[in-house]
Amino acid sequence: MASFVPLSPDTLEDQRLYTSARLTEVACLDCLATVGVKKNSEHHTSIQWSTEARAHCPELTRRAGGRESHAGCPRMLASIETAVREGAVPVGAEDGY
Repeated sequence: MASFVPLSPDTLEDQRLYTSARLTEVACLDCLATVGVKKNSEHHTSIQWSTEARAHCPELTRRAGGRESHAGCPRMLASIETAVREGAVPVGAEDGY
């Protein structure tokens, strides 16, 4: 259960910017699951998996029987790296997001 529920419009906007601003959709080149991706720097990648994308990914589905895992799908990571190299995912934070 959340210990803090934002109510202020400014706080809600900050939360939206932090979690979903500048997300670029990237589809896995293998299974076609689609995630939201943001790269604030060369070393920082934020990946937002939807419930549908998690269910569609064979790698995550295979691991779903155990504890929640923070390890990503290597095929999706390779797809994201390709999208970055091709310029489809911009690199660099804007206004702190």
